[in-house]
Amino acid sequence: MTSVLNLPFDRRLSRSEAYELIDLADIDQLLTAAARRRDAAHGDVITYSPKVFIPLTQLCRDVCHYCTFAHAPRSNVKPYLSIEEAVAIAKAGKEAGCHEALFTLGDKPELRYRVAREELTRLGHESSLSYLAEVARAVFEQTGLLPHVNPGIMSELDLAMLRKVSVSQGIMLESASDRLCAKGGPHFGSPDKVPAVRLQTIKTAGEQAIPFTSGILIGIGETRAERIDALLALRDLNDAHRHLQEIIVQNFRPKAGTRMANAPAPSVDDHLWTVAVARLIFEPEMNIQAPPNLSPAALGRVVAAGINDWGGVSPVTPDHVNPEAPWPHLRLLEAATRSTGKRLEKRLPIYPSFARYPSRWLDNKLLKSVLDRIDGDGFPRSDDWHPGHVGGLPSRELGWLKSAPRTAHGSEVTSVIARAQRGDELSEGEIVRLFRAHENDLTSICRAADELRSSVNGDVVSYVVCRNINYTNICSFKCQFCAFSKGKMSENLRGRPYDLEMSEVAQRVTEAWDRGASEVCMQGGIHPSYTGQKYLDICRAVKGAVPSMHLHAFSPLEIHQGAHTLGISVAEFLQELKAAGLGTLPGTAAEILDDEVRETLCADKIRTQQWLDVMRTAHSIGLRSTATIMFGHIERYDHWARHLLRLRRLQAETGGFTELVPLPFVHMEAPVYLKGRARPGPTFREAVLMHAVSRLVLNPHITNIQASWVKMGPEGLRHCLSAGVNDLGGTLMDESISRSAGASHGQEMTPQALESIIISAGRVPRQRTTTYGVADDVRRQRSFDAVHERQTSTGMRSAGC
Repeated sequence: MTSVLNLPFDRRLSRSEAYELIDLADIDQLLTAAARRRDAAHGDVITYSPKVFIPLTQLCRDVCHYCTFAHAPRSNVKPYLSIEEAVAIAKAGKEAGCHEALFTLGDKPELRYRVAREELTRLGHESSLSYLAEVARAVFEQTGLLPHVNPGIMSELDLAMLRKVSVSQGIMLESASDRLCAKGGPHFGSPDKVPAVRLQTIKTAGEQAIPFTSGILIGIGETRAERIDALLALRDLNDAHRHLQEIIVQNFRPKAGTRMANAPAPSVDDHLWTVAVARLIFEPEMNIQAPPNLSPAALGRVVAAGINDWGGVSPVTPDHVNPEAPWPHLRLLEAATRSTGKRLEKRLPIYPSFARYPSRWLDNKLLKSVLDRIDGDGFPRSDDWHPGHVGGLPSRELGWLKSAPRTAHGSEVTSVIARAQRGDELSEGEIVRLFRAHENDLTSICRAADELRSSVNGDVVSYVVCRNINYTNICSFKCQFCAFSKGKMSENLRGRPYDLEMSEVAQRVTEAWDRGASEVCMQGGIHPSYTGQKYLDICRAVKGAVPSMHLHAFSPLEIHQGAHTLGISVAEFLQELKAAGLGTLPGTAAEILDDEVRETLCADKIRTQQWLDVMRTAHSIGLRSTATIMFGHIERYDHWARHLLRLRRLQAETGGFTELVPLPFVHMEAPVYLKGRARPGPTFREAVLMHAVSRLVLNPHITNIQASWVKMGPEGLRHCLSAGVNDLGGTLMDESISRSAGASHGQEMTPQALESIIISAGRVPRQRTTTYGVADDVRRQRSFDAVHERQTSTGMRSAGC
């Protein structure tokens, strides 16, 4: 028995092993094994879906002997809710903060009741399911709530029709025992409860890639062996299609007025046994659910049995299937969950693990609505903050960042942090765990990153006075995140196409020098007429105008493209650029260094390995570079982890990166967002965490972490300074790329403004060079004087001088 309960997490109970547990007398070991398996995949999170319950019709052709939801036609009750009534229920749910509209109805009542057929005809429908599709669409369009439908047996056509108007569907298997359908059984006279029929619906849903809910109902006369058979039947279907979002283990409750009113309810221990066995039968990642209103006195024990989800809980509507069992108040449910050491989190009706792959599981008409609501892990967004947006910061996250206690010593996160602080390379899974941090874990990670920053960089926060010169916005590439490029091959959004003359480039360099800049950062679109010679000409124009200006220019994409057009190797081209005056390379065009993402985000751009190879070559000839990550669009946390690990390994090899610059995705004008295929940037929690986790993951190889004021805004910068950041980037003078994407922050941040932010955070400002040397006193003084001169000149013009 002990061996059965100590399976490795990649092993599941076989049928015979599950049968060994049927007569288990002491279930404590079973519950411990189930909880351990749950924790391995779900950590400390217990989820629920805030919902409204919309009972479209309570007529049903089945006569289940325990049911009070379905009833015969009544003279004073309409057979179906009207669209207006359903929408009104949904609006009340939206006002209460719900995400889900749960539609439940009896199975095919029109096949039994004339009044149902007549009402459907009046409504312009032939079936309850086609009317359901119309109502679900109306609720979604008028309220934005995401429909989840539980309409009973469905054909292939029914499932396809409802997939267009719902983000998830479901049908309880209840039992796989035909015995329960025989005379005297609870399903006698209920043709839709035949196990084979229900299993066929679930199978067909899998074939159509529909996120699906199912489960079993215990205590209606089945044996424990039959429960195991039902769970294994569901597991077989999920193995084939991977479409089951959750397995519900629902306990029967006798109801007055039914044939089973005097039948005994299953004991709490029997319910816990079944929950735990379900957890062990399925893979650890499966969501196992038990409705909280059906076990109100045993919530802690239900958690201990291995659930990770409470199901839909409504602050507005009753449980119409179990009206005698009110939903627990959310405050009570949260308190009960916390008492077990777990954290209660909202989810959508499409589970996070499915929402991470929305294109696979959702109809295109529903895709944007889900993407707008989720973070990079598929959970509902925790705030309304967006990169580049002028507005307030989320108070909930700020509270944890500022004042929450640290994670308890010995926790998983504490252990991962300790390894990172020692300089160990973390695994992909460990990094993902850090990115999933909330509350105390969030605080611990940010504080650990800040302590590491202090030990490596002291209290100095640096910045560079620079000017961005984007020499052309004409581009033959079609990157789906870019609102900057223009031209016949681009997405053509804001502004007009341009291609600067070399004389204009030289003039802007001279102006930048006169204003105290020590660097010009130069990048542009991949102009169809450009060859590598153009990039050499740009270098010579810059150095010809101001020989002492540091030239920070050309992404790995431009380097790769330039070498290709000249028919020479990347190494040869970089040597020529270096001789012409190139000082360092920006680490842009990285986006996400994972080809799964790049295939959609920037399909015609260089691949991950090509980007890394260009940087490796640049570093080998003495050209240093920055590194970037652009996050918050179509990627997942595992992609973030892979990106950081690839940077870490290259830096350990070459030592050529000067810093990492996290770049939160600015969504407002980005083509991929406007097409409804991307998230609206990271949440504030994710944006701050990216800086903190990067500090930890890249330790000790990359020692400078920079925050972008264009993306984070001044207030966001202050919080990043408490999360591992030691650099605020450049003053820019001109910034076109983020502004084109819809960022609201200005095109320039003066040295005075940056130093004010740094001092207000209790740090010491330092103006630096591109490669992190100290800027000379002449440049520094000139940068400050130039601001005063411009302000005086502006004031005189305003006064009419």
